[in-house]
Amino acid sequence: MLFQQPAESSYDLRFSMFGFPTRIAWTFWLVAALLGYDLARFVDSIADRQFAAGSPGTLPLLLIWAGCIAVSILIHELGHTLAFRRFGVDSSILLYHFGGLAIPLGARHPGRSAGRMSHGEELIVAAAGPAFQIGSAALLCVLVWAAGYRVTAFMFMPGPLAGIGERFGDLEFEHAATFALVNFYVLPSILWGLLNLVPVLPLDGGRIAQSFILIGGGDPLQAKWLGVITAAVIALYSFQVGQLFLGIFFIWMGIDNYQSIQSGTRWR
Repeated sequence: MLFQQPAESSYDLRFSMFGFPTRIAWTFWLVAALLGYDLARFVDSIADRQFAAGSPGTLPLLLIWAGCIAVSILIHELGHTLAFRRFGVDSSILLYHFGGLAIPLGARHPGRSAGRMSHGEELIVAAAGPAFQIGSAALLCVLVWAAGYRVTAFMFMPGPLAGIGERFGDLEFEHAATFALVNFYVLPSILWGLLNLVPVLPLDGGRIAQSFILIGGGDPLQAKWLGVITAAVIALYSFQVGQLFLGIFFIWMGIDNYQSIQSGTRWR
């Protein structure tokens, strides 16, 4: 399976967040740097003419990016773990090269386990992550707009989201670091939060779809076939619009779902 937990390393960062054991694998920072390098260079290139104080430099901007996505994904996984806790299941948090995981550890009370959660409870656990992540970005936007500033990140979002940034806030940030802190948080939190709602396992959207299917009396294989078809459609669209990385990512997940179907068929 493609989305297995990475082996532990002495280079990993470990701490406790709200009582949840948390590990950030060193590979998380590597992928964060790869994803954010071009964006940090772009902000650095426009900073001298757009911000009075100029640019702090590409490396500081890249560190701001890495910190922003780490906080964003931690908040996402915190949503899952708090929902697990609400339903009597202990869990931990892992950030790694594919994003984040909320890992159930065991029951907090006798007779309770993650495997015995109802389909409705599993749906709430799956939905809590994107809700926390998108909600945190929305709260930051409201605070920034209330102060009169513009959130430029919406300009880089698809569809109706692109126009939101033009409706609120007239002021531009004076400092590149402040601009980066706000927009580097809002951009991935909303885009990745929405992307996570696509009905492809193991994304949260796939888990939500699976819960709805099971609540309706369907079979888990239906959720996996939905994932295969959805992944294929999104991959094809991604290649057509030039989003090569996104297309490869969804092909990868589609193959993962198909392999899961095949192994399940052989097991039966």
